[in-house]
Amino acid sequence: MAKKNYRGNNTYLIEGNTGDNPKLMGQSLSDGRDSLYLEFYFGYQVVESKNGNTYKKVNRSTERLGLYLWQAPRTQQERQQNKETLEIAKRVRFERGQDLLKQTEGYRLEKHQKNNVDLIVWMRSYVDHYTKGDKRVIKHAFNCFVFYLVDPNNSLDASKKAELIERLTLKPNQLTKQRVRGFADYLQSRFIGDGPSSCFKRFKKIISAAVEDDILRANPCKGIIIKNDDYILKKDILSIEEMQTLISTHYPGENTHIRRAFIFCLYSGLRWCDVKDLTFANVDYSNRLLMFEQAKTKGHSSASGVVIPLNDGLLNLIGQGQRDELIFRLPSHTMCLKALRHWTKRARIEKHITWHCARHSFAVNILNNGANIKTVASLLGHSGLSQTEKYTRAVDSLKEAAINSLPKLEI
Repeated sequence: MAKKNYRGNNTYLIEGNTGDNPKLMGQSLSDGRDSLYLEFYFGYQVVESKNGNTYKKVNRSTERLGLYLWQAPRTQQERQQNKETLEIAKRVRFERGQDLLKQTEGYRLEKHQKNNVDLIVWMRSYVDHYTKGDKRVIKHAFNCFVFYLVDPNNSLDASKKAELIERLTLKPNQLTKQRVRGFADYLQSRFIGDGPSSCFKRFKKIISAAVEDDILRANPCKGIIIKNDDYILKKDILSIEEMQTLISTHYPGENTHIRRAFIFCLYSGLRWCDVKDLTFANVDYSNRLLMFEQAKTKGHSSASGVVIPLNDGLLNLIGQGQRDELIFRLPSHTMCLKALRHWTKRARIEKHITWHCARHSFAVNILNNGANIKTVASLLGHSGLSQTEKYTRAVDSLKEAAINSLPKLEI
C-alpha cells in the first residue's frame, strides 16, 4: 500500500483515482488499527452563505465496511491478514462502483459477482476482527471447517495438513448444502457432548454474516441442524470429595493463579471467560459481594449482571489489590487446560475435567445440598429456569446411582 497522506481527520486514500466513485479510504483508530470505509461523491451544489457569498457544497456519503487493517503489522500473520482484508475491501469497492454505475448510467463495466471472493479469506478476516465474548469458539468453528475441507477423514499428518490449508480456497458457490451437511456429520464424528452443536451454531453465525454481507446469495445452513438435548448434562462433574482431593493436591511448578482461579470457580460457578477478567473493582468488601457482567451475554441479555455472596474462603482466595488489577493473572485458555489436566492427573482423578466442569460441579453440588433451582439459576446468571433444569436431572441420576451402588437386596 502506498504511503499514507493523512487528512485532518486522520483519514487517508487507499484506492481510487480522480473521478472514481466510490473511493476506498482508511481512518486511523487509537487502538492500533485502521478502519476501512467507502467514500461516495454525489456532485456539488452552489450555496449562498449568510453574508451573500457563494461557495460549492460537496455532497459525500460514507459506508463503513466493518474491516480493519493493522497500522504497523509486526508478524507475518498480521501482514497476511492485512493483505487478505485489503483484497476484500477492494472487491467490495469495485462492486459498489458497478452498482452505482448501473443506477446512474444504466450499465456495468463488466459482470463481476461476489462469487469471485475467496470465502476462506473472507471467513478468516471475519474471525480475526470478531470481538464478542464467544470469539474463541467462533475461531474454533472456523478451524474445524478448514480441517474438514482439507482432511475430512482425519488421516493426514500435521505437515501435509498445513500444506493443504496454505493452498485452500473456496468460492461462495462451492459451499453447497451437501457440503454443510457433511461438515455437520464430521463434527458429530469428532466431538462428543455439546461440542458438535456448539461448534455448528458458531459456524452458522459466520455463514449468516456472509449472507448479510452479500458474499453468499442464500444460506446453505438452512434446514441443517445438529440435535442436542440441552437438558442433559454431558460433562463430568467433581463430587465434594473429589474437590477436596484436588484442593489438597500440589505439585512442583504449579501455577498458583490457575489453582486459585479454578477453586474459585468450583465454589462460585463462574466461567473461565468471566473469572479471567475479574478485577478487585468487582469486589464489594464491605457487603461481601462479587458483582460482574457475564461476557457471554453482555449487551444482549437483561440477566447479564450477576451478584454472588462471598464467604471467608472466597474472600481469602481473592485477597487484596488495586481496583484495576486482575484478581487472577491467567495465561491462555489452552495453558489453563493443560495445567488443569496435569493437576487432576496428579490427584488421580480419572474424569475428563475441563474448566467448564467447575461451573457444572458447583451447580450440581449446591443442588445436592438443598439449594432450590431459582437460587441456582440466579447464581449462574441464567435468564430463566430452562437452562438450569439439566442440573436437577443430573442430581436425580446421581441419587439413583447412589441407591444402585448398594449391595443387591435379596429377600
